[in-house]
Amino acid sequence: MNCYFLESTAFAKLFVQEPGTESLIRLMESIEDNRKLIAASAPLEVYAAIRRRERAGDISAVNAAGAFEILRIEAARMVQEPLNPAVLEAARQLLDRSRLRWTDALQLGAAMVAREMFRGTEILFISASLMLLEAARAEGFQALNPEIDVLEPVKQAATVPSP
Repeated sequence: MNCYFLESTAFAKLFVQEPGTESLIRLMESIEDNRKLIAASAPLEVYAAIRRRERAGDISAVNAAGAFEILRIEAARMVQEPLNPAVLEAARQLLDRSRLRWTDALQLGAAMVAREMFRGTEILFISASLMLLEAARAEGFQALNPEIDVLEPVKQAATVPSP
């Protein structure tokens, strides 16, 4: 089984029209909710981004309110990796060996802990941040950018029953 970890820059594309939004929405519609992963901090980070865009006049108050409602619903449907001590430690270690910002290290740290929890499951890391994609690849993730990569569900190998 494969799971898809949406880092905040990708997760935000589900609520605000940006490059890569359509392909990411198609992907999310084609996979089961229990295969969609986010860090517990992602909804707050996306909320803040929507609010910033509203204050800057990039989106209307009505559109922001609609985005907040969809954010609440979608975040509740996804598996959220809590910011527990294991995630904080993984993030600290990432800060020691990379140039990531602490918020990005939390996102990737959450994906790393999720990978440990779901052993035997490939977790595809999705982000629109080039620096974070590079760091995720360095940590052994298949990392995809919704703005440029083709996003399709990874097909599972068919198992043939034993005779």
